[in-house]
Amino acid sequence: MQIAPRDGRTIVVAPFVGSPAYRAGLRPGDVIFQVDDTPTDGLTTGEVADRLKGPRGTVVRIKVMREGHDEPLEFVITRDEIPRISVEHAFELRTGIAYVRISNFNETTQEELARVLGQFDLSHLKGLLLDLRGNPGGLLTQGVAATDLFLAKNQLIVSHRGRAQRDRRYYATQGNNGVHYPLIVLIDRGSASASEIVAGAIQDHDRGLIVGETSFGKGLVQTVYPLSQDTGLALTTARYYTPSGRLIQRDFRSVSLYNYYYRDSQENNNRGQTYKTDSGRIVYGGGGIAPDVVVPHPRLNRFQELLRDRDVFFNFAKHFLADRDSVPRDFIVDAYVLNRFRAFLDQQDLRFTEGDIQQNRDWIERLIKKHIFTSVFGQPEGFRVELEGDYQVQKALELLPQAAELAATSRRLVAQRQP
Repeated sequence: MQIAPRDGRTIVVAPFVGSPAYRAGLRPGDVIFQVDDTPTDGLTTGEVADRLKGPRGTVVRIKVMREGHDEPLEFVITRDEIPRISVEHAFELRTGIAYVRISNFNETTQEELARVLGQFDLSHLKGLLLDLRGNPGGLLTQGVAATDLFLAKNQLIVSHRGRAQRDRRYYATQGNNGVHYPLIVLIDRGSASASEIVAGAIQDHDRGLIVGETSFGKGLVQTVYPLSQDTGLALTTARYYTPSGRLIQRDFRSVSLYNYYYRDSQENNNRGQTYKTDSGRIVYGGGGIAPDVVVPHPRLNRFQELLRDRDVFFNFAKHFLADRDSVPRDFIVDAYVLNRFRAFLDQQDLRFTEGDIQQNRDWIERLIKKHIFTSVFGQPEGFRVELEGDYQVQKALELLPQAAELAATSRRLVAQRQP
């Protein structure tokens, strides 16, 4: 489970679905009061985590304080192995339209992705949204293997070359077996490294439409040289290039370290470096992957920022569920729930007007439902509620016909060029 410090105590942020904590019934907002015989007063969250963890099959007793209960609740939990999942979410967003989110590229990403894609009828799929937003990358080999699932066999995925080493090129070795469906890849400024390799290859081969914001621009190969006293030197030895020859790495020589990581501008560093995709479309290199369709993250307004910064929705869900065990699957945020929310804001001494509520009503209702569903049904269900109001996702759904036309046009033009 994910835990965090809050007001000097360690609380449960969310138990992972299927984990021992989830099966035992721990909820977001539970305050960890005692681990075995050790009270948590005065312990850091890291120290609490160390006491929670242990060998697989051993037992830990946890006491928590939960809103609505006068006495601590005790849970006896048998520890188990917790897998590191990289394909966080995979489900039908709408009938015939799949959504897959990859959070990072670790040792099992290709295996996980192949398994979840196998759950869909790909030959009749109306579209797939591959969400790489906020994905910092990971293993090059897994980024290549994941891309292999979408391209034709023998298509180039990525290459890297350096001053003192030979070029290395990576190709699709298995391919998608001729199965084509509209594909959209969502990226943002947090998409980096292996994520950019995936997006760049799909864009260069016109396999799918890239939607969102310009990616981070991290395309360096580093070699670690061992030194004495168990140390090493990580030296940049090569750079990554997309199939069209675009350099992924952003030029950081004339910017501060802060601007390198937190730049506001989403423009490419060098719009003069132009390249062509398989169908002849112009793309730009030297500053991350620029999307085919720019769809920025909507900015929060003043009232929304206030509620976010005060963790209002997380705390309200805990408060709302204090006098009930569950909510039905068809739960909606009706007038009664909104009145409870208004009263909760008053209790928290948060100033607001009725105009604040009405102007942000859809956003408020969605986040209330998201946090309640996360508490009752688990993180995946809360995440699905969040996607219902995700502007970039909703825009991507509208663009699926354009993605289908792009891929079909590219296949036709490439076929015409072949002897």
